[in-house]
Amino acid sequence: MLEQIKRRLQTKKRQKNPPGQTAFAPTNPQHLSGELTDMLIHIRRLFDNSGDLVCREIQIDGLNIAVLQCESMVNGERLNRAFILPATGLTFGANPAQEFSNWLQSEMVASTDQAVVHTYEDLFTFIMSGFVAVLVQGLNYGFALGMQGYAYRSVSEPNYEVNERASREGFVEPIKINMTMIRRRLKTPKLVFEMLKVGRVSHTDVCMCYQTDQVSRRTLEQVRRKLKTIDLDVVLESGYIQPFLEDGDSILFSSVGVTERPDTVCAKVSEGRIAVLVDGTPFALIVPYLFVENFQNFDDYSKRSYFGTFIRWIKYASFLFSVFLPGLYVAVATFHPKLLPPVLLFKIAAAEETTPFSLMLEALCIHFIFEIMREAGLRLPRPVGHAVSIVGGLVIGDAAVTAGIIGAPMVMILALTAISSFVVPSLYEASMVLRFAFIVLGGLMGLYGIALGSMIVLVHMCAQTSYGIPFLAPITPFSKWDMRDVLVRRDWKHLGKKTIQVQNMPGSSQTSEGKE
Repeated sequence: MLEQIKRRLQTKKRQKNPPGQTAFAPTNPQHLSGELTDMLIHIRRLFDNSGDLVCREIQIDGLNIAVLQCESMVNGERLNRAFILPATGLTFGANPAQEFSNWLQSEMVASTDQAVVHTYEDLFTFIMSGFVAVLVQGLNYGFALGMQGYAYRSVSEPNYEVNERASREGFVEPIKINMTMIRRRLKTPKLVFEMLKVGRVSHTDVCMCYQTDQVSRRTLEQVRRKLKTIDLDVVLESGYIQPFLEDGDSILFSSVGVTERPDTVCAKVSEGRIAVLVDGTPFALIVPYLFVENFQNFDDYSKRSYFGTFIRWIKYASFLFSVFLPGLYVAVATFHPKLLPPVLLFKIAAAEETTPFSLMLEALCIHFIFEIMREAGLRLPRPVGHAVSIVGGLVIGDAAVTAGIIGAPMVMILALTAISSFVVPSLYEASMVLRFAFIVLGGLMGLYGIALGSMIVLVHMCAQTSYGIPFLAPITPFSKWDMRDVLVRRDWKHLGKKTIQVQNMPGSSQTSEGKE
């Protein structure tokens, strides 16, 4: 009985989405009729008389024309100066509709971003993207003129990735502005922007950015196929499509990078990676993405090599502290107290003697409270967020210790762990989950539990791949040449000798033969 139900569901799914057709592909598109009145009636009916649809009907030398736009999305001054005024002075002969079409496509050059539309669906997409739609009596197609004039946030310094010497420009919400910032930095015809539409309802603009002489063709085809088969109604942020670009079933570590810096995107693209820009968000996605890239910052490459190496060691140590420190403290103090110096052991015993909870439960509670405070400070308005941080610090740092609920050494462990977790923000989610897991393992099994958990995580990371590239490359499989930018950061005299292409990492199933 169960097998019959499965077969029926599979049959219905195939009927709903036949092979070769994506889940969001339009079916039976309605074409423009050529009768202006009928087209306007049909457009208003499909728009359900929405208040932001502006329709302006004009007559030029006896030819009826309709100009459609979404309110506050078009530059009105530019529209009047570039199209309305020149068009009203036209005179036509025997075939006014065709003559106007020829003038609009050949002589009206004020709008370089111009397209011919044949269906209502394409027409609506252009109108809701800030284009001006022009419909002409007698023509079964229309025109879309790029005259966007909607308000958007100006280019400013990124808030998520702060650097000392790097560029102060960060991505903004309009995708066209982001494409411009990338093009301005990579002045090569090999840089390609490939536009796609994602979302059955939102029709969000998504752009694949890559260099044809660096990218692997196999990786490019995989990313393109995944984007085209995204089954979502609405896409409002790059986080909506990030799970669809993940390679494999990794739970902890993502194989897709996130950045809001155009210079970072340019550096990754020049190494054979693909950047995915999404309209409406300043965060770009980067694939493939390796584990070691979480510890690389743009400031590392603008400082002297010895200092960049030192900072990188600090990042690795901070990540290990944020993951293992609470669990090791609980494990050693509970099961292996002989490993601690006598003076330190005495102080820990004296502090924990007055607390009612075990070390494991104490660590879980205080870290859980810290996560609550962090989330509250992040979501509240900034003035109130500072107040939450002050109150939380007083409650945990002084009141909890004075009341005998939390031991003073545990507060110190929490402070070191919290500070360390903020050094590598891209790995905060994974470090938080692993931190709680190692606290439980350390409290139940001691150092043996920590060792067992570490082996499981390490095996999981070694088994993970990012589009055929080992996630831990070039650490494992090891490559001496590629390690010049991992544990150490060599100077540009050595880094500039050869550009490392991500598809040529050791152990990769992608090869340079797959380049376009």
